Amino acid sequence: MIQAMQILQLPLLDLEARIEQELTENPFLEREENKDRDAGSAESNGAQTEAPQTGAEKELEQLRENFERMEREYGDGRSEPRRVADDGERRFDAIQNVAGEPASLHEVLIEQVGLLETSERRRKILEYIVWSLDHHGYLTGTRAGLIEEINSQLSRPLDTSEGQPSNQNDQGEHGDEGTQENTDEQDNSQAALLDPSQDEFLVSLAQLRRATHPALAAEDLRECLLLQLDAHGEWEGLLRLIIDKHLSDVEANRLPRIAKATGASIEEVKLVLEDLRHMDPAPGAVYGGTTADVIVPEVVVLEENGEWVVRLDRERQPRLTLSRAYEQTLKDLPKGDPAREWIRKRRENAQWFLEALRQRKSTLRRIAETVFEHQSAFLEKGVESLVPLRMQDVADIIKVHISTVSRGVSGKFAETPHGIFPIKFFFAGGATRDTGEETSQKAIQERLRALIQNEDAQKPYSDEQLAGLLSEKEGLTLARRTVTKYRKALDIPSSTQRRQY
Repeated sequence: MIQAMQILQLPLLDLEARIEQELTENPFLEREENKDRDAGSAESNGAQTEAPQTGAEKELEQLRENFERMEREYGDGRSEPRRVADDGERRFDAIQNVAGEPASLHEVLIEQVGLLETSERRRKILEYIVWSLDHHGYLTGTRAGLIEEINSQLSRPLDTSEGQPSNQNDQGEHGDEGTQENTDEQDNSQAALLDPSQDEFLVSLAQLRRATHPALAAEDLRECLLLQLDAHGEWEGLLRLIIDKHLSDVEANRLPRIAKATGASIEEVKLVLEDLRHMDPAPGAVYGGTTADVIVPEVVVLEENGEWVVRLDRERQPRLTLSRAYEQTLKDLPKGDPAREWIRKRRENAQWFLEALRQRKSTLRRIAETVFEHQSAFLEKGVESLVPLRMQDVADIIKVHISTVSRGVSGKFAETPHGIFPIKFFFAGGATRDTGEETSQKAIQERLRALIQNEDAQKPYSDEQLAGLLSEKEGLTLARRTVTKYRKALDIPSSTQRRQY
């Protein structure tokens, strides 16, 4: 049974995929725009029938027609059936139209390792290093721990048995000297395999860095940056000293402390830090990749005749209807026939799916209309005019459970005069001004952002001062810790870190 709540929760692109799946699997579902065409085709076929058909013959004929219809609609779009010879080409076209999954950091690096000219043993060490990296290109553990793990992995009998002769008696009586030499080499190889040295690990790591990024597999940011200086031959200087001894001061923007400790001026420190900003803090970021999420607004808010109107995007959703092609076949089949049960279940599933789509559409429209009726000031003026709104408030108005509202807005986006926003964006708490007017958290954050953007960069406002300015200019009484929370939510650094020298 189709679960209406599951359909309600699906974002638009997932819903489209689900609809296509149902159309493919359930012959009782069809696109509404093709209904008349299929009916005309059925009448034409019926007129050419010379003799009455039995129930089984009718079922086969209807199945054939349905499969041909699906071929037309999900194949190359032409009215005639596809030729068998075109299958390979059609599949190739379908593959070409599907976005490929981007290769991960590990997949890219493993491919690079495969291109290196090195021994099989060294390749295993390199691969183990690669699989020990996080998505930024740093080691997930310590170097000592990784060496211990590699020792354990390379001591497996499978690794030592490859390439050894299966029968030493075939070497002959005069092969003792050569046999002894081979045995010694095998023993040395066995000993090395059971106890690979740290030097061997470091040689392998250096080979990987030469082929990829000079700072790959660093343990922390400090080592990452120092390795990049090493690669450029910068063994001394103010930048190296700052990275080695004062990286925490850089992160906290404590430039006077750096200047005092290094004996440099503030201007010299600022100049060196410009070079630091051009260094790569994430050596793994250049490998692999991710596809950007596609945002498709399902709700569109428009102004018509001076009023705001909420519409759902209907163009992306095919209009479905219940096909009647199997009704007569169902009547003709005797009770207990497996085909009759198959047809009955497919028809019920189609009815349930259509009802779930109808409920989803109705619920989403009611939620959106209620949200934007409440947020009409936002539609007029923008984010700074958002007012507090809870999901429970919307649920009470449209008389549904709050979980229905939560599922209904999950993954859904709305196109408004001020841009595309997730519908969840419009649900937020807030504060009350001295005048009694309510203001949402988003609106307060926008006012906070504006105050910080207009501050004196050499004397930035503290959170305490920002709280005072919000009270003085906006009539909003907020605690300092609340201002701090909002500032962090905006990803704005503290006053100390914002200060420019």
